[in-house]
Amino acid sequence: MDIATSTDIMIISGNSHLELANLVARRLGVKPARCAVSYTTNRETSVQISDSVRGKDIYIIQTGSKDVNNNIMELLIMAYACKTSSAKSIVGVIPYLPYSKQCKMRKRGSIVSKLLAKMLCSSGLTHVITMDLHQKEIQGFFECPVDNLRASPFLLQYIQECIPDYRNAVIVARNPGSAKKATSYAERLRLGIAVIHGEQKESDSDMVDGRNSPPPSTSRSRTMDVGVGVPQHPAKEKPPINVVGDVGGRIAIMVDDMVDDVASFVAAAEVLKERGAYKIYVLATHGLLSSDSPRLIESSPIDEVVVTNTIPHEIQKMQCHKIKTVDISILLSEAIRRIHNKESMSYLFKNVTLED
Repeated sequence: MDIATSTDIMIISGNSHLELANLVARRLGVKPARCAVSYTTNRETSVQISDSVRGKDIYIIQTGSKDVNNNIMELLIMAYACKTSSAKSIVGVIPYLPYSKQCKMRKRGSIVSKLLAKMLCSSGLTHVITMDLHQKEIQGFFECPVDNLRASPFLLQYIQECIPDYRNAVIVARNPGSAKKATSYAERLRLGIAVIHGEQKESDSDMVDGRNSPPPSTSRSRTMDVGVGVPQHPAKEKPPINVVGDVGGRIAIMVDDMVDDVASFVAAAEVLKERGAYKIYVLATHGLLSSDSPRLIESSPIDEVVVTNTIPHEIQKMQCHKIKTVDISILLSEAIRRIHNKESMSYLFKNVTLED
């Protein structure tokens, strides 16, 4: 990969993932700009950029880690500081976009990812580079161009090079919703697929609220005079957890876009083990690994959890030897180089389908 040919490029990083920012800067052959992000005594975020940004192309590397709300404020203030200091362009490199799971309306909630997109664009971002959005439609929330990169080539390479006898594997979808992604992996590796059905999915809460209040039994309007009233929507009944597909005597590889609360992965792994899978892998782009995930993974039938370094998880790796990391800094640096040199991005999306 050629390094950036112009001296106008500047890499700025917040506190969320300094290691990834240094890796990207090293691959580009530039030094990260001097930027101090600190907190005042009343926990306000303060940003001080020591280098001149006037007329330069700024790339702010900031991901959504554990301290997600502070990460967002850091990014917003850094972008606005560059905007008011006459930067030529401001590109937000956000490997994991926080609040991406809150991209649908649920009861009286809100679409938080749209709010975040508006805030980022208002702060001064002119372009966004991210990776494996939870829902690809989130790109439409932004008023600036968004490049949604894919980590699947790195994970596919890991399967081929680091999983012995991967030809005897089957790609497993943890729930029917991730069947398309599993199918995409299976077709590229020429492997079979299995789907776990009946798992409790993340859905609207069944708590009683105003929407569960029945309509009035009588109506004064003749147009609403219906004998049976408004029909009630029948409740879903989850079937017992079941595996659709043969995993007996095979290596089971579960694929997903993120690993956050691992309880559902552990439950799926236990079922796969009961069905005869002799090795179980979990592959995902974003390793949030919240709460006591390392302990649950360590005591589970899962043999390895493979995630990329879009989110720092060094502490979790010290707590659990089963967690492995794939470096994707070369993809981010190549995207930055192409955007900076006004080259086509199509090579990075070669053979990418909607299912990836």
